[in-house]
Amino acid sequence: MDICRTNIFRSAEKCAIKDVKKICANFLSGNVSELVGYTYPKLHKGKEWYVDFYARDPATNKMRRKKYWIGSELRVSERVRRATEIINVISKQLVQGWNPWVTTDQSRGYVLFENCLNRYLEHVDRMDRKKTRQSYHSRVNILREFISSQTIPIKYAYQFDVGFCTDFMDWIFLDRESSPRTRNNYRGWLYGLAAFLVERKHINANPVEHIKIMPEHEKFRKDLTPEMLKEMSHYLCRNDKPFLLACLMQYYTLIRPGELSHLKIGDISLKKQTVFVSHEFSKNHKDAEVGLNKIVIKLMLDLEVFKQPDSYYLFGANFRPNEERIGSDQFNKRWKIMRRALKWNDCYQFYSLKDSGIRDLANAQGVVVARDQARHSDITTTNKYIQKHGVQQVTFGFEGNLTYDDEE
Repeated sequence: MDICRTNIFRSAEKCAIKDVKKICANFLSGNVSELVGYTYPKLHKGKEWYVDFYARDPATNKMRRKKYWIGSELRVSERVRRATEIINVISKQLVQGWNPWVTTDQSRGYVLFENCLNRYLEHVDRMDRKKTRQSYHSRVNILREFISSQTIPIKYAYQFDVGFCTDFMDWIFLDRESSPRTRNNYRGWLYGLAAFLVERKHINANPVEHIKIMPEHEKFRKDLTPEMLKEMSHYLCRNDKPFLLACLMQYYTLIRPGELSHLKIGDISLKKQTVFVSHEFSKNHKDAEVGLNKIVIKLMLDLEVFKQPDSYYLFGANFRPNEERIGSDQFNKRWKIMRRALKWNDCYQFYSLKDSGIRDLANAQGVVVARDQARHSDITTTNKYIQKHGVQQVTFGFEGNLTYDDEE
């Protein structure tokens, strides 16, 4: 039997070499060989004879055991022959990308999403208009940037669902500070990408249909009033000081959520009272230093932030320093918890803190100071950037309406 099994395995290895090109060629036709994670089948003898093997279940990303029973009414020689047939067939199927936990209908959903994007770009490259090709390539790169910013990035096509698309639209509008028109343009493009996936049966329905077009003449996000800022500070002082630090950072430093999630403790200089924002994750891909308010520093000291290694991210799990960072989406998720507790309208968002910070800083110190602190060309066209003129020292002592008092 050992000789038989050895021959079977050698045969399977030959099949693997022979079929590699076929597997790659058949990738988009529904094969899921990228889910490689299996053991070769083995025969077990005893009171009951059976062949078993393990294969990765993509739904749980864990190995699951599969058994094929061999009838006890068969003679020993017949059992051996039946086992040999089963082992040979299963071995070849596993090498060719078969997965027992994925049905034929599901298989296209488990194609790697990155491969779907590459295939989509092949179609884009055949389009007539150069501007369209450039625009779509740019938007795919932005989508990839969003995916990489997530705590748990999507891997397979089936994960391109309503939740993912909604989060991407929020990221475009809030984290990238896009106008409603730009956000709607991205929605239109995303709808086309989703249609591409539906046509190729990677997903069953277009998830973008559930995302509404935003009115372009209305401001969806509203500033926070001084009274609301004080109410929020009082609530967070009692219930969630780590998240209060995130809110203070957004209000005073005007650093975007996507940038906040990448900040490390080593980026903070107490001596200079600045925060360094690296070009590696800043929206304009430029290094910058931003003034750090004394109120923010006080809370950092109270939270013992600087007792952690410089290599730790400022905002990790539960908004405390950690060697692993949180995704930029976590700021909005935690904000919504607080917003429900305070019974605020949905128009008040985490990014409202930045709007309010710019407003209050400009009123107190002038629009030029606010412009430089926010790294904006001016306070009305937030997507245009200017060359940095250095940290404005008046930001060190600026005290706005959002405060932190350890006696709360």
